[in-house]
Amino acid sequence: MRSLLFVPADAAKKLDKAMTSGADALIVDLEDSIPAPGKADARLSAAAFIRDAVTATHRPRLLVRINGFATGLADADLDTVVPARPDAIMLPKAEGGADVVRADAKLSAREAMAALPDGCIRIVAIATETATALFLAGTYCGASERLAALTWGAEDLSAELGAEANRDGDGRFLDPYRLARALCLAGAAAARVQAIDTVTVDFRNAAALRRETEEARRDGFTGKMAIHPAQVPIINEVFTPSAAAVAQARAVVAAFEANPGKGTVGIDGVMYDRPHLERARQVLARAQA
Repeated sequence: MRSLLFVPADAAKKLDKAMTSGADALIVDLEDSIPAPGKADARLSAAAFIRDAVTATHRPRLLVRINGFATGLADADLDTVVPARPDAIMLPKAEGGADVVRADAKLSAREAMAALPDGCIRIVAIATETATALFLAGTYCGASERLAALTWGAEDLSAELGAEANRDGDGRFLDPYRLARALCLAGAAAARVQAIDTVTVDFRNAAALRRETEEARRDGFTGKMAIHPAQVPIINEVFTPSAAAVAQARAVVAAFEANPGKGTVGIDGVMYDRPHLERARQVLARAQA
């Protein structure tokens, strides 16, 4: 998933439009974008949309961001949306692998009641929205086969920290949030799941979006969340390996295949070792996907 577009669950027109946005995934939101009095209706809207959308021949992946466990609303969210069979749930304010285990158990029970295959609904966890979560970012490894990705967020974390801002005057994240970003990336790598970058809230600033997306790709993220359809094309472009990158990756793989016993190979006067081979394989896998 290169691009994951948030859409409020109670916005029927936006949901329909999002289906043709080009996003790899839609995040049907039951959490922050839905006020408390509208939660029950939003659940029904989310389930109805997903039940219809999953039948489309060409469609994005369909995720539902439920409400966090601490709200007491997560069970009702899952009761309503699981029978519609979304591809995944997004678990906000996750605090380590234990919360993923808990979500797994809740999903298993509801899949059984809905006569769905066990494990058919995956989990994407938001790993940095509380202070406690930062200390647990390394505990996702082995938590659940359902875990597909980790992502991170700065808005809830800044509120919990009591911060006045999470970005500087140039729009770059301040140190506590750079730490959260790095912990998410490392946690995803340790768990062998996809690392997805957070949103760029200034959705009209295409230059800032491109800069953040390119920096995310550089550092190891393979996707990014979006809050507006206009952000999707830039995200998709940046996370799609270029022809030059694919050609270089193929050259590295071919060189090692031609020298099967060697730990390093030379291409045009540059030495490449086994980590370069692994990165080349990752590039080719993303290009194929």
